[in-house]
Amino acid sequence: MPTKMLQIPTADGQADAFAAFPAGGGPHPGVLMYADGFGIRPVLREMAGELAGHGYYVLVPNFFYRHGPAPVIELPEHIGEEERPAVFAELMPLIEAHTAERTLRDADAFLAFLTAQPEVGAGPVAVTGYCIGGLLATRTAVAHPDRVAALAAFHAPVAADGPDSLAKLAAEVHFGHAEGDLTPEALGGINRALDAAGVGYTSEIYPGTVHGFTMSDTDSFDPAASQLHWDRLLSLLDRTLTGR
Repeated sequence: MPTKMLQIPTADGQADAFAAFPAGGGPHPGVLMYADGFGIRPVLREMAGELAGHGYYVLVPNFFYRHGPAPVIELPEHIGEEERPAVFAELMPLIEAHTAERTLRDADAFLAFLTAQPEVGAGPVAVTGYCIGGLLATRTAVAHPDRVAALAAFHAPVAADGPDSLAKLAAEVHFGHAEGDLTPEALGGINRALDAAGVGYTSEIYPGTVHGFTMSDTDSFDPAASQLHWDRLLSLLDRTLTGR
């Protein structure tokens, strides 16, 4: 699978990024993929490659670029429970500094860059993300209803900006929630907001999961839930971007 390391011009500098895409036969539908809080690392490159293998151009920006190129902090090969406290002690200041205003400035740049790539076809794109990246994907889709046809977010605080923010969505949506992240009552609030938006959506709790269930380099990884995530994501993208 062809890959590239890229530099995305933004209002605040240059964001390094990773891209994976099919070999030949383009152009391809574009997907903007936001990493979880641990950032771009081997597992994210593998996931981008997996998605690219299904016919998509996948751009994974380092949204912590203001603090340096990825990996912004040193990460262990496997992020287990023993390692998490020290890792989060370094990450939380970066996460807290990544305001909604920064997200929206970056989203403008990331989408413009993605759609300008020669391997990417004309037309709307999809955004997807994990953990905090799911929130960034949601903010991006809300801010660009004319450019984003599909939104997928997994184990993500998608309602962090308030349920009313979801009512502004225009994209078709899939939210895959970790059972350990929210209550059925909270899920009901999210789904009522999606009903108010009038968009097509699936929003569900993946049974028996904890936060981070898609990430194979963590103790939270759940193989069955990860496969369900792929099934849901690919179905959404095929339906909205390719008509398959």
